[in-house]
Amino acid sequence: MRIGDGPLRAVQRILRARGLDPRALPETGPEPDLARRYEARIPPRYRGAALGHPAVRVWADQVVAAAERPNPGARAAVTTGPSLLLAGPTGVGKTHEAYGAVRALADAGLAVRWEATTAADLYAELRPQPGSDPERVLARVSRVPLLLLDDLGAARSSEWVEEITYRLINRRYNHELPTLITTNLPIRDLRATLGDRIASRLAEMTDRVVLDGADRRRRSAA
Repeated sequence: MRIGDGPLRAVQRILRARGLDPRALPETGPEPDLARRYEARIPPRYRGAALGHPAVRVWADQVVAAAERPNPGARAAVTTGPSLLLAGPTGVGKTHEAYGAVRALADAGLAVRWEATTAADLYAELRPQPGSDPERVLARVSRVPLLLLDDLGAARSSEWVEEITYRLINRRYNHELPTLITTNLPIRDLRATLGDRIASRLAEMTDRVVLDGADRRRRSAA
C-alpha cells in the first residue's frame, strides 16, 4: 500500500489496476452504524414500521434509483427525487407508511440527511420568540434532502400559515427534494384549505396515495 493511502483508497487503486470499476461493486445493505442512526431518529412507536402499500414501495424504489454517489468510494445519497402525498382519514396508517418508507431507504443502504416533523410542530417552531431564528429553521427544513411532513392541513388556516407552507413547499418543489407528506384532508379539499399556490405545486410534485379503512387506534384500544 502506498504511503498516504487509506484502506478504501488502496482497495480502489487495486481494483482499477485489475480493470474493475469500484463503483460497480454490489451494495451489501446498510452499515450497522447507518441503520442505528436512522432508528435513533424515528419515534419509538414507528421503529418497527414497514412498507405495506405497493405505491409507497414504488416511491421508495424511485428515491433509491435517483440517489447519487458524491464520489466513487462513497455510499449513494439522496439528493433529488420524487415526493409522495399520503391522504386519508385519521388512524388509517399514513404516518406508519411514511416512517416505513424512511426505514426502507435505510435498508437500501442510502446515506441521507432527513427530518421529520408535524406541520403543527413546525409552525410552533417558526413563530417568533426570544432567542429563536425562524428564518434559519425554515431554511433548514426547506433544504434538507428528505423531509417527512406529517398532518399537513391540520393546523388552523391563516395568512401566516399559508405563507410559511408556501415558502417551504415552493423551495422543495423548485429543487426537486423528496418530501413525504401526510394529510387528513380529502384530495378534493387541498386547494380550498391550503390555497391555490400550494395545491398546484403539490399536484405536480407528488404522487398521491389514498388510504382508507377503520381508525386503527380506536380498534386497538377496544
